[in-house]
Amino acid sequence: MTLDRRRACAVVVALALPGLARAQAAWPRQSIRFVVPFAPGGTSEIVARTVANELTHQLGQTVFVDNKGGGAGIPAMQEVAKALPDGHTIILGHVGTLAVHPVIFPNLPFDVNRDFVPVTLLAKVPNLFVIHPDVPAKDFNEFVAYVKSNPGKLNYGSAGNASAGHLAMEYLKLVTGMFITHIPYRGTGPALTDLLAGRTQAFSAGTPALLPHIRAGRLRAIAMGTARRLPVLPDVPTVAEMGYKDFETSQWYGILAPAGTPREVVKRLQEESLIALKSNSVTERFASDSAIGGGGPPEEFAAFIAQQQKVWKDICVRAGIKAD
Repeated sequence: MTLDRRRACAVVVALALPGLARAQAAWPRQSIRFVVPFAPGGTSEIVARTVANELTHQLGQTVFVDNKGGGAGIPAMQEVAKALPDGHTIILGHVGTLAVHPVIFPNLPFDVNRDFVPVTLLAKVPNLFVIHPDVPAKDFNEFVAYVKSNPGKLNYGSAGNASAGHLAMEYLKLVTGMFITHIPYRGTGPALTDLLAGRTQAFSAGTPALLPHIRAGRLRAIAMGTARRLPVLPDVPTVAEMGYKDFETSQWYGILAPAGTPREVVKRLQEESLIALKSNSVTERFASDSAIGGGGPPEEFAAFIAQQQKVWKDICVRAGIKAD
């Protein structure tokens, strides 16, 4: 590059920087609404609130979590898809809403790949499989044998159709050949309430929502969906260890904004999220829940979503997962 061309490029960059700085400084101008498409009490809310609290300190504007449960998260996704794309309304996306809905709901009122822009992956959370203590099974193999000897007599709850727990349990049913009935709820909280009361017998969710109940003896952990055992539950085996090779499933959560949100706003939100994920409060909370933090650029999250859509399309077809 010649000296004149380098000078010309420098002039262009210098002229552009003030405008970019003004655009970034203009956001956020008000509180940011962080929509969680599930009822309170689940892993999704825990992840969202942990990050939102830190973002509030960093941005100087309140980032408040708005739980909009029901309808498998579709009404909340539709609402945010139509929101003003100015960075002041964002949504927590996860494996169900982003990777499975396009497969099991043929007439969605939005396109997850067209109507949203990925911002960043926040966390991957291991799936645990738990049962109520009244179920006469001490471990995973005994549970599978008990269900097979009592087909259709046991129920498992989930946070709703296409929730991470629904997907994990249906995947488990596929590989083990169990028949256990799905009872969808309007969020992890209500599903846990019935499980703890013994009205359902099995459940799968992320570690944040389940660990306190496992440690208190109110639930029995029989397996985990990770490739390796978790340090917080070293005696709980993986499903793969039980003879189901390559079985792996986890929950994951990330931020999305309505399509059309300015690129500089998306970039700033990703950068601030990365800072939040590295803060002591978030890393300590994630460590206690065995969650793995993300924070990568939008392009990386978009590629991850595309890969997960491919994986879960195959599982949904093989397992016959439908919108109950």
